[in-house]
Amino acid sequence: MDAGEPEQTPFAAFSAQTSRYARQYQTYLDKSTPYTTYRWIGTGVLLFFFMLRIIIAEGWYIVCYSLGIYLLNLFLAFLQPKFDPQMEQDEIMDDGAAGKLPTRQDEEFRPFIRRLPEFKFWYSATRAITIGFVCTWFEIFNIPVFWPVLVVYWVILFALTSAFPEPQHA
Repeated sequence: MDAGEPEQTPFAAFSAQTSRYARQYQTYLDKSTPYTTYRWIGTGVLLFFFMLRIIIAEGWYIVCYSLGIYLLNLFLAFLQPKFDPQMEQDEIMDDGAAGKLPTRQDEEFRPFIRRLPEFKFWYSATRAITIGFVCTWFEIFNIPVFWPVLVVYWVILFALTSAFPEPQHA
């Protein structure tokens, strides 16, 4: 009886290979983390080619619109704090205690923490632009729409979602 390695199934071989590629991909992502400017330049170039494809092909406006809505959503999540101090202050006021800012050294200072970190924002935006670019090469995604209506709707949606209420001062 030979105690060698058991024979590997095709599924196990495929799983091992995809796991290897996933680790290699994650290594490249990890190595790109400190190069913020170059990452965003690459994303900007990718977005430029996507828009150029939309303009030259004169179609796929619904893909472009969907990408714009998604990028707007990502951008707003990037700008918003993870913990909203206004909501916490409202809860304190509901409890009957007066809300105030820290005045002494021993009181807690909480720095601004984004709801969506920069790297995740970049990664999600780049992945979405890549998927949108790939979609422009398939006719099934070329749904006929009157694009000026989409532009006006996007501008209205942008104005409504980016209008943050101003803080009230006592």
